[in-house]
Amino acid sequence: MEKTVSEAIAYRRSTRVYKDEIIDTKKVKQCLVNASLAPTSSNLQLWEFYHVTDKNILKEIAKACFDQSAAKTAQQLVIVVTRKDLWKQRAKANIAFLNKVYDKENLTEREAKRKKMATNYYKKLIPTVYADFFGVLGILKYVVFQIVGLFKPIYRQVRQSDMRIVAHKSAGLAAQNFMTSMAAIGYDTCPMEGSDTLRVKRILKLPRGAEINMIIGCGIRDDKGIYGPRFRVPFEDVYFEV
Repeated sequence: MEKTVSEAIAYRRSTRVYKDEIIDTKKVKQCLVNASLAPTSSNLQLWEFYHVTDKNILKEIAKACFDQSAAKTAQQLVIVVTRKDLWKQRAKANIAFLNKVYDKENLTEREAKRKKMATNYYKKLIPTVYADFFGVLGILKYVVFQIVGLFKPIYRQVRQSDMRIVAHKSAGLAAQNFMTSMAAIGYDTCPMEGSDTLRVKRILKLPRGAEINMIIGCGIRDDKGIYGPRFRVPFEDVYFEV
């Protein structure tokens, strides 16, 4: 029986040793479908998910993860990849979707306004924020936006480094969707940052613009796979009602 959201969140632990027990590839793939439904900045979906089931590639990536047990004993691996370089393609996909949704005669005033606003967003605002040339445009935009920000609220994250952070935040949301979905069906995961990301990119034959967000080990937890009870700082230390 599938767990509730709260049950899945409570069940999920970073599992560092997995049983030598096969997990269903189709179920893991469905959890990745759930990952793709995560919130994402401007709906650009600047992510890709590499679901590794090939034993030889699993060994290669485990080695690139320094042979840590969470990778070496994993039955499958999921690599979450950011693709900030695909912003133009994703913006065009959103525009095509808008044209399809509003492809009818006699749009209501509200529908026409919505279509125009959203289309302008992807045709004008997104290029303003994402377009750059070796970082130079980003710096110029940053200076201009900071000056404008002296007089009114304005979006300030316009440098290449800022947009990388935006892409990684969205990818992190997708990764959490995935891990919660896995926990809901009794599968375990471990998000790993400890890896040689350049080697991982080479193994997966990723283009230059792709970046590794995280590598997630997947399997069924071994009794020794959870390294002790869960620790969290007191909730009162991190919760502030304003």
